[in-house]
Amino acid sequence: MLRRLIARVFWLCSRWTLRSRPAPATPTVLIGAPHTSNWDFVLMLAISWRLGIDVRWLGKKSLFHGWRGPLMRALGGIPVDRDDPGRVVGDVVDMVRRGAVFGLVVTPDGTRRGHTHWKSGFYRIARETGMPVTLGYVDRNTMTSGLGPTIELTGDVAADMNRIRAFYADKAGLRPEHRVEPRLREEG
Repeated sequence: MLRRLIARVFWLCSRWTLRSRPAPATPTVLIGAPHTSNWDFVLMLAISWRLGIDVRWLGKKSLFHGWRGPLMRALGGIPVDRDDPGRVVGDVVDMVRRGAVFGLVVTPDGTRRGHTHWKSGFYRIARETGMPVTLGYVDRNTMTSGLGPTIELTGDVAADMNRIRAFYADKAGLRPEHRVEPRLREEG
């Protein structure tokens, strides 16, 4: 209840507008894109708290050192060891198979710059767990943020990514110069 109140105040005071489809009724992999600024994290928490979605999110393990560790975990953080990124997919799949129910926020364009492709962990997690993918967004052009459609992945990577690219085609992100085109290396 406190999170929803904080989110309500945030949206009332923010220059951003929450424009969202309803929250998914089932656990989902929630993509946060374009991820071009650290402020995207604040917007995605505000979206999930306002819509009442219990979320977990993946973050580099250095965010969880010292006093920040308990805070980041309380906000739903799951530390990721960048030296062993494949392990996190297995860990999240195990959590879901053990019955944990949550929305998983993933920023597949990585660290906001210097990449040419999205990371495929979100796709692998969704396919291995059977979770749908919800397209969350930040769009500086319209100063809106929210949730777009929730889609079921088919396993045809190119076709699935074409649907995702079509949704994000007109979304700029807070720092448009850091935007990474939604494309996976697995598309060939």
